[in-house]
Amino acid sequence: MALQPLAERLRPKSLDDYIGQKHLVGKKAILRQSIESGRIPSMILWGPPGVGKTTLANIISQQQERAFYSLSAISSGVKDVRETIEKAKNIRFFNQANPILFIDEIHRFSKAQQDSLLGAVEKGIVTLIGATTENPSFEVISPLLSRCQVYVLKSLEKEDLQELLNRALIQDFELKEKKIKVQEHEALFRYSGGDARKLLNIIELVVNSSSTKQITITNKKVETILQENIAIYDKQGEMHYDIISAFIKSIRGGDPNAAVYWLARMLEGGEDVKFIARRLVILAAEDVGLANPNALLMANTCFDAIHKIGMPEGRIILSECAIYLATSAKSNSAYEAINLAYAEIKNYGDLPVPLHLRNAPTKLMKELGYGTDYKYSHAYKGNFADQDFLPEKIKNKTLYTPQKNSQEESIRARLVSWWKKKYGY
Repeated sequence: MALQPLAERLRPKSLDDYIGQKHLVGKKAILRQSIESGRIPSMILWGPPGVGKTTLANIISQQQERAFYSLSAISSGVKDVRETIEKAKNIRFFNQANPILFIDEIHRFSKAQQDSLLGAVEKGIVTLIGATTENPSFEVISPLLSRCQVYVLKSLEKEDLQELLNRALIQDFELKEKKIKVQEHEALFRYSGGDARKLLNIIELVVNSSSTKQITITNKKVETILQENIAIYDKQGEMHYDIISAFIKSIRGGDPNAAVYWLARMLEGGEDVKFIARRLVILAAEDVGLANPNALLMANTCFDAIHKIGMPEGRIILSECAIYLATSAKSNSAYEAINLAYAEIKNYGDLPVPLHLRNAPTKLMKELGYGTDYKYSHAYKGNFADQDFLPEKIKNKTLYTPQKNSQEESIRARLVSWWKKKYGY
């Protein structure tokens, strides 16, 4: 019988053994109280890979002594969902607590698949626990989301990773047979990126690469072994966040060659194409912005087309969009402007709206001066009237600054003609 991976051998069986997520399952934390009271709501566990979503679902079912059904959104269809719900219905005849239905990567379920869950969740036939790495507001249909409590799981902190490392060396029967000395742990923690499964995989990879039982773990050793085993290490998307980061930075940096390479790496690794397309939409606004306003149209069209076409042809649409964005002029002026606006709100709070800009639907409001002295722009030459639109305290504050590209230079000229030197254009 093949030996289980280290991550499986060390999977916690109780909340006391569970590492991390103290804001949810620490002493007196909200989710722990629900689990211990037996009143478990249907829920969505949202967080990055390797932070314990599946483990937590298993612990809940074991602690509550409930039947546990597990489906993967990658390999399960509507038929599988309905068959599982039927099994859950049959169990209820024996007066047992309703089973837990765990759905991994629920964000990959289609609308029809999610619809098939609604009735069973509503009637309490099952308690749904969905796991997702994506924002459930975007990926889970509203009727289902409204019936679930969303819990956000965080990447593990350094202290959590250290505890996990210590536990692996002390408790695992395979590792205890070897003489392992961790001389340096920085590389272990850095490459794990707050992912428990990734950390244990790295430890196992380093240990298995040694032909002796005496092993000293150093930063250099970890880096060397990972470089030699990079294909194995990344095959199941272990470097998900590193690769999407390289993809975004390649486009931002104007390198179409690197952009399509990292795109291909993600697609080859089975990355969700909707995740990639959504990041392209964000990048089009954040990094290309007003230097090429068509970029956002292109990215949004790409997102829509991906939904219609799917894979494998979707790779061509993604490639076209990535290359277009990489070769476009760049500006983050819109991104900078909204951040500065947030900063002003943080500094001054909710400043009052100037009287001339206020709505005046009642006689009293008109008597108080609401809307008085407002200049209707279209009634003036060039459809522009010089007046203040910001609160008095920050009325001359510049939040949007055009950057030096052809599109925004024309915007700058227009703003100068309107505002002269008011905003420093």
